[in-house]
Amino acid sequence: MIKIVIVEDQTMLRDSLAQTIDAQPDMEVVASLADAAFALDEVEKTGATCALLDVCTENDSSGIVAARRIKESHPEVRVVIMTGMPEITFIEQARAAHVDSFVYKNVGTNDLLGIIRSTMEGYSTFPRAQQSAAALTDVEVDILRLVCETKTRKEIAQELFLSEGTVKRHISEILAKTGYDNILRLAVHAVSSGLIVPKMRDEQETR
Repeated sequence: MIKIVIVEDQTMLRDSLAQTIDAQPDMEVVASLADAAFALDEVEKTGATCALLDVCTENDSSGIVAARRIKESHPEVRVVIMTGMPEITFIEQARAAHVDSFVYKNVGTNDLLGIIRSTMEGYSTFPRAQQSAAALTDVEVDILRLVCETKTRKEIAQELFLSEGTVKRHISEILAKTGYDNILRLAVHAVSSGLIVPKMRDEQETR
């Protein structure tokens, strides 16, 4: 029996997931909660063998941070991260946290159940990063995120310990890689499409 802890801050989706998973003969939901900060406690309390975690949860808690804590304390527990946002650093962060599988919420129910089962069997599933996003370096992603937070070039330079000239050069590279002619236009697209979640820093920095 696969014993699963679900973390999802949208009540309707959480309840729907719990009902669907509980209806499976080989699965049981042992805890269902909205805040990823309590995921490790629930895993330990229930003896769960799998954690299904949303990235962005209640009280700004991160499922990726929770995943890292679970894997550090209980590496045998399988962790599946799910998200509805194509944020360009989530997949990389999940891999760094030793997450076992990563899925987007637009997958079908049967696909999700199949990914949970295959993950429990030791197989990992990760989506491909978008090509235009994958082409950006870590520094370029940081700069684009700060632009999305309406930081000026001077403020970006100070925060990243770079010269303004270096920031300007990186912005030119970002535009060349993405095909945009204006960094603010790109920033609007990145936020509206979910490619960038403002103020969502690399989770390794929050350890």
